[in-house]
Amino acid sequence: MPQRLKILTWHTHGSYLYYLTRAPHDFYVLSKPDRPPGYSGRHGHFPWGDNVHDMPIERVKETQFDCILFQDDHQYLEDQHLYLSESQRRLPKIYLEHDPPRENPTEMRHPVDDPGTLLVHVTHFNALMWDSGRTPTRVIEHGVIVPEHVRYQGDLARGLVVVNNIASRGRRLGGDVFAHARERVPLDLVGMGATETGGLGEVQHAQLAEFSARYRFFFNPIRYTSLGLAVIEAMMIGMPVVALATTEMATVIDNGVNGYADTDVDKLVVAMQGLLDDPALARRLGDAAQACARERFSIARFASDWDRTLRDVTAH
Repeated sequence: MPQRLKILTWHTHGSYLYYLTRAPHDFYVLSKPDRPPGYSGRHGHFPWGDNVHDMPIERVKETQFDCILFQDDHQYLEDQHLYLSESQRRLPKIYLEHDPPRENPTEMRHPVDDPGTLLVHVTHFNALMWDSGRTPTRVIEHGVIVPEHVRYQGDLARGLVVVNNIASRGRRLGGDVFAHARERVPLDLVGMGATETGGLGEVQHAQLAEFSARYRFFFNPIRYTSLGLAVIEAMMIGMPVVALATTEMATVIDNGVNGYADTDVDKLVVAMQGLLDDPALARRLGDAAQACARERFSIARFASDWDRTLRDVTAH
């Protein structure tokens, strides 16, 4: 039986952390007493496994780890110097980059500039756009789980949009695209801050798949971000996706086969109306979406990729 590794990390993206911890290792998640964002440890509504451990920040230096897994700039640039011992800072390191570059899409240097740290990107698009310099890189595509009993129904003739705080996050998250489409087809918005723009509010991750299953299609209005886990989870239950053909989405949606993707929002509106008018078409595209998701985004492949990566890094 291979040795289980002890990984120190942060609670940066809850749903990603939940899937990451399906890898066969022990994850120690930093926490502060008041559990502010990024330091909430083993906390929240996720059904964490026994391999996920709360790691109070005052106990970090006295705990042994095999690898440090950073997930945000301040963790790498500041936290390791504040909270880790000198010997811990010499441990094998991975920086998990969740996003494409913001300030400049093609010229931006990644803040990690270290041949001794592995930079893991979550999409090939992100890896393409970042200037990673001399830092070695690897891509580990997403993997997701949906409840086995949840299946796409599509009986509700509306589209579903899942975006957190869409009102405050500007054009990048496609608030204007959503508003434009909602004037033409019936769309419901869920996520943190959704009620600010007439949405339904937040749906917890564990209930999202079942909540989504009745909607005819999933609409993703986001211009520029990583491939959203909610999109993949929708596909995994057999739901067709309509999305902007940008970032990694252009490689996931096969237009007219498992959904619709275009850079012309009005064409997407026509596609959405077609799905509302033809439930059989929606189901056919949803079946293809599910087949794609099962092949490309299985949790078994994801956990295996992370297991191999963690063992590769700690073996050096």
